[in-house]
Amino acid sequence: MKIADPTQTTLLNELKLMLGELPLDGASVLELGCGKADKTRSLAETGRVRNIVALEVDLIQHARNLAAPALPNVEFRQGGAEAIPAADNSFDIVLMFKSLHHVPVEQMDQALKEIARVLKPGGLAWISEPVYAGDFNDILRLFHDEKVVREKAFAAVSHAVEQGLLGLEKQYFFNTRSQFDDFEQFDARMIRVTHSNHQLSPELYQQVRAQFTAHLTPEGATFLNPQRVDLLRKP
Repeated sequence: MKIADPTQTTLLNELKLMLGELPLDGASVLELGCGKADKTRSLAETGRVRNIVALEVDLIQHARNLAAPALPNVEFRQGGAEAIPAADNSFDIVLMFKSLHHVPVEQMDQALKEIARVLKPGGLAWISEPVYAGDFNDILRLFHDEKVVREKAFAAVSHAVEQGLLGLEKQYFFNTRSQFDDFEQFDARMIRVTHSNHQLSPELYQQVRAQFTAHLTPEGATFLNPQRVDLLRKP
């Protein structure tokens, strides 16, 4: 296993990649850290899966998910990956879209054990994580440096594979695109989020603004962000 592959720079939509790679038809799916449930909604609307349980640890976002229009065959639950509120051998597929590194470091290994516990034998886990590289990462790390937690997340996946809890099927490396109309949109989407309490001094805030503004064009700011997906299978 490797944490990054700088030679793989193909621009992909991760949702489309997942829809093409996973056996979703009739599957029972668990999404861990569903956030605003954008991918949950897209997956549910394909009509391919039997049901989705979408878990979110952030109480504010979870309440918003519950208040939103209902999605077909989707159940929202509150909780974290380190203590999944589900029975053993419950799901065909577990999805984590860039959420493993948000699990407390001391509980990441437990989160992988929980994923293995709730997967059916032969079930698959799709764990995607951002690679610590790129212009966008250079801006984010000014106020939210995730180098250590991303390395720890990769280590937890590696431990699970080494221990035989889950087997490595495949790794995918690719770029995704982030687009912002202006700094105000970046501020709303990346700084003023409910799941983190970013406290920026006025000086740091201006530094972040200046570094972001350096990438602005009349069409906004576009970034290519390297990603990794570890596709794991329960024995």
